[in-house]
Amino acid sequence: MNPVVEKLAKLTRLSAKTISGDSILFALPDPVIVVERTDDLIFLNAAAEQFFQGSEATLLGANLQDLFPHDSPILSLVQKVRRQESSMTEYGIHVFTPRIGQHLLSVDAAPLNDSADEIVLVFKEDRIANKIDDTITQKGAARSISALSSMLGHEVKNPLSGIRGAAQLLDTIVESDDRSLTQLIIRETDRIVKLVDRFEVFSEGPILDRDNVNIHKVLDEVLEVAKAGFGRDVKFTTDYDPSLPAVFGNHDQLVQVFLNLVKNAVEAVEDRNDGEVTVVTAFRHGVRLAIPGSESRMYLPMMVSVRDNGVGVPEDLRPHLFDPFITTKRNGSGLGLALTAKLVGDHGGIIDVESKPRRTSFNVMLPLVRGD
Repeated sequence: MNPVVEKLAKLTRLSAKTISGDSILFALPDPVIVVERTDDLIFLNAAAEQFFQGSEATLLGANLQDLFPHDSPILSLVQKVRRQESSMTEYGIHVFTPRIGQHLLSVDAAPLNDSADEIVLVFKEDRIANKIDDTITQKGAARSISALSSMLGHEVKNPLSGIRGAAQLLDTIVESDDRSLTQLIIRETDRIVKLVDRFEVFSEGPILDRDNVNIHKVLDEVLEVAKAGFGRDVKFTTDYDPSLPAVFGNHDQLVQVFLNLVKNAVEAVEDRNDGEVTVVTAFRHGVRLAIPGSESRMYLPMMVSVRDNGVGVPEDLRPHLFDPFITTKRNGSGLGLALTAKLVGDHGGIIDVESKPRRTSFNVMLPLVRGD
């Protein structure tokens, strides 16, 4: 057996018998390669042959710099993995070469042995990078709502105040039979003011005051509120990673974010006898996301997922779920998830949704507190 394949078998906890013959590694749909200390290829599977447009005979021994541009983030990723001797993932890597054409990739890299001389790379067509584009769209929508809320506050609430005052004055001088009309004016003005107030949560406030925040304390506070109120009939479970460091954020706004998500999850399962909401925290080491139009990469290793076993989000609504006024609720305003996306974006994070029947997950990725 190829010694590299044998090591891969151990790495993936597959038996040598399983790897031999119709090898799982060779049958994987994603390209898998292994490079040695000098970045020469010493293993590739069938998907990698197709991806790199060459046979095993022609590709074995080729150097990574023969396959990718010398300034490609893939080359620096391999060096980082080799230096730190730990696995890493990078999303949103743009690759264009005459051999393979243009691709947007996510790349998983991990050492194949204790010395990290040999590195295994798995290439996947990137979908998570689209989350960054979605986040930018969400921020643009939030800015539009911010401008709208400012305009409403100034151009609508001020005249309404005058109308209400005039109606109150008329109420004191008109006949009793006509007071129902002045009271109607007052009630309707108050209703419009309350509607405008709902928009003001989108208005641009001062720079976010952020500090070290224990995400589990935030989530425990949210779940305590949910269990005592709107979620008293729903089963809650948690799956926390107790080793997580602090999040760089604002405690109160993070409570608002996850309270909105948990409330949505509860509403998705409240008609089910087996309704369950699960909150999961995890550390995704080495996760970096490319920012479109920039050489910068976002480091967002903290992920909090709020999951439910409801009917799921209709497929046609998923691309627009965080847009203002989009809702699946009969009496919903469509502002809750838009506000949630704005608050997550204010923290420098991203939010996305994965949904199918009986499993919907809202995933929030956040930055950690760093030494610098």
